[in-house]
Amino acid sequence: MPYFWGYMNAFRRQSDTCSRVCQYLASIAVLLLCGTTYAGEVSVDPPDNGIDVLQDSTLDVDSRSSETSVAAAELIDPAPAREYMGPLADAVTDAEGLAEPLEILGAEIAPGTSQRLSWSATELFEGVPVSTPVLVANGSAPGPTVCLTAAVHGDELNGIEIVRRVFHDIDPKKLSGALIGVPIVNVQGFRRGSRYLPDRRDLNRYFPGNPYGSAAARIAHSLFNEVIFKCDALIDLHTGSFERANLPQIRADLRNPDVVTLTHGFGAMVVLHSKPTIGTLRYAATIVGIPAVTVEAGGPSQLELAEVKHGVKGVETLLNTLGMTRRMRLWGDPEPVYYRSSWVRADNGGILLSDVSLGSTVRKGDVLGSITDPMSNARSELRSPYSGRIIGMARNQVVMPGFAAFHVGIETDEISASEQEIDVVKKSADGGYVDGMSE
Repeated sequence: MPYFWGYMNAFRRQSDTCSRVCQYLASIAVLLLCGTTYAGEVSVDPPDNGIDVLQDSTLDVDSRSSETSVAAAELIDPAPAREYMGPLADAVTDAEGLAEPLEILGAEIAPGTSQRLSWSATELFEGVPVSTPVLVANGSAPGPTVCLTAAVHGDELNGIEIVRRVFHDIDPKKLSGALIGVPIVNVQGFRRGSRYLPDRRDLNRYFPGNPYGSAAARIAHSLFNEVIFKCDALIDLHTGSFERANLPQIRADLRNPDVVTLTHGFGAMVVLHSKPTIGTLRYAATIVGIPAVTVEAGGPSQLELAEVKHGVKGVETLLNTLGMTRRMRLWGDPEPVYYRSSWVRADNGGILLSDVSLGSTVRKGDVLGSITDPMSNARSELRSPYSGRIIGMARNQVVMPGFAAFHVGIETDEISASEQEIDVVKKSADGGYVDGMSE
């Protein structure tokens, strides 16, 4: 009899083990079939596998990305958008008559009023619409319509707070023109704390979009046609990516006079000349005649008060410069314009520790930081190949070889930069180079 009960207990333990294994395998199968995702699922995002080069240096030849080429194949060509085709700097003075109601997203905003609307571009897996706020202030006097967009990448928080502060400081009764703000464009990524959409695509590679394309292309098309087409100028707010932070800066194509007007209006903020990459919101707006700039400030996943204040001050200064408001903001000395820049990359893997900070001025050969092998304790230094200024850098972290660690704005003049622009165009024609300085 003891042998019988011992056999039965052993059989029961084996059965329980088999049952647990079967349940585990069944749950894995359900997840694979249903595509279920959960909050905090960091592992589903694409790794830092080279997509970061799309916001890389003007000197980096390794800037082609399958993400951009796939997205570009799905783009459609939008029609010209702006009704007022005169110089942006004269938009307020050229405006005639009385302000008119602003029609957007099915609503009509009367002059001298503001309203919070809702934009819905897609649905959840359950068929529930995903909506995000759109803030609109229509001034009591005529003038241009300026758009602010933030969180096109869902983990970039500083822009959200910049939009909020700008709008809550605006009195539409004292405004000439209109202001439209979309504080959270990528609401699905924002809810997950992720840079990407749930299908792991970078939304800022799919503008102006396609109503019959991927989920990213459809969202981009909806935003572009329902909101961006209402604008005479666009400010797209971003931060660094993949644990990198940017000195507050404006990225702009300085060959466009209206874009130059925008950069001059921001006051004391670093300006970096860069052609927008195909698929970005800045690129799509520019090709339809809407002058656009990207404001980069700080890093992802954190609210950084100093960067937020700097961004708010810049936007409010621009509105005053355009004649839309009458609030003066005092700045210090003007910041430089950089026509060239380059990332300094890690040659070894290990622990990155910085010796410089954002905004530091460096000379050629200066030590920027060090990388230490945590096992052998071997240490290597990263040195600046150029004289210039640190306009972007990685936070202290563990890095792999090739990781972009320090972004150096290079001291140069406009003449040499123009010569390099010609060389870039020649390389682009051969299909072997894509300008990688983008957001």
